Amino acid sequence: MTAKLIMSLDGVLIQEYPLSKDRMTIGRKPDNDIVINNLAVSSQHAAIVTIGHDSFMEDLDSTNGLTVNGVPTKKHFLHNNDVIEIGKYMLKYLSDHVSQTSAADFEKTMILRAPLVSYKAPAEKSGDTGFFQKGHAAEPEIKAEVKPEPLPQVDAVPVAAPRPVTLAAIQILNGPNAGKELDLVKGLTTLGKPGVQVAVLTRRPQGFFITHVEGASYPSVNGQVLGGQPHQLQDHDLIELAGIKMEFYFKN
Repeated sequence: MTAKLIMSLDGVLIQEYPLSKDRMTIGRKPDNDIVINNLAVSSQHAAIVTIGHDSFMEDLDSTNGLTVNGVPTKKHFLHNNDVIEIGKYMLKYLSDHVSQTSAADFEKTMILRAPLVSYKAPAEKSGDTGFFQKGHAAEPEIKAEVKPEPLPQVDAVPVAAPRPVTLAAIQILNGPNAGKELDLVKGLTTLGKPGVQVAVLTRRPQGFFITHVEGASYPSVNGQVLGGQPHQLQDHDLIELAGIKMEFYFKN
């Protein structure tokens, strides 16, 4: 099923909200996806970002903050039955998907402080040393041993060749790491500077998308400032994020 939030007040169910968009906002203003008309709730209080089957919640610098399972937090990777409390309102997160993603994949964002190393042979390191965050595969690899069963003999039919996998990369255009590139081989790559501006690049069957997830200002593509919804990238698009200019391009 699609993950959803169930809103309640004083134990009384108010409404269910399927997480059908990549980014859904919660706040007092009517243009939010989830509207809570209460003075204790900020105009735009929080956001739920969903990548594939995984969702995480972030506080949008709200006045009164929020808690998850009773603990005040600014950003939280959501698990089934987590309870978000905003003012007196409760939002229970429900999902039947068992995530293969670590919460650290969303919590750590690599910042531009040291030269990047080649991404073609990634080595696991404990610290963050660049502008990029290590991504995670869009779907976990599943291996199983299956004993083939005899099939009835049929005439041979031509088999279509598999579609080539589209490869893409981004290249830094300014700053001390100008000229460095990162192959986008993972399902999710986080870019930016925490507390300033953060976005995620996601790889989907339809192509590559950039989505704003943190910061008061939004990234831009080809000089146009993006909104809160995912934006599909085209070959040789120019991205500007946290003062860093990058070029997105396809490699085949």
